[in-house]
Amino acid sequence: MIFSQACTYGIRAALYIASHKNGEYLPINEISKELDISFHFLTKILQKLTQKKLMKSYRGPRGGVAFARPTGQISLLEIVEAIEGDELFTQCILGLPSCGSDKPCPMHEQWGAIRDKLREVLEHTSLEELSNRVVLRGLRLTHFEKALDE
Repeated sequence: MIFSQACTYGIRAALYIASHKNGEYLPINEISKELDISFHFLTKILQKLTQKKLMKSYRGPRGGVAFARPTGQISLLEIVEAIEGDELFTQCILGLPSCGSDKPCPMHEQWGAIRDKLREVLEHTSLEELSNRVVLRGLRLTHFEKALDE
């Protein structure tokens, strides 16, 4: 797996929230339950997205989280970088310090090309685009098959 578990959960949660087009705040406990993600772990992940101004949160009986901008203006790259940082796109895949053109690791050339393509795909894929696929094609965001509107 290229992404950490936190990043994978963050992407799934972002898609779940984006799939609810009403723009209302969604309670974190609902998202946690529907996606089978620990409430406390999910809260920490969503806090990172809120700190990066991708989401906004609201406390209270009608509280929860919502996106700070339209989902068509939020790329998957922004979600990944908010949770992971940009290390995925700058560090050596083998974890070797100072890996670069002068002192490459055995995977340097191959990883560089893959890393650049991954960054490009993430940068040009919006949450709106993916959430539309979830809704229109009934794609799942959980380990178990359950329709989004059940």
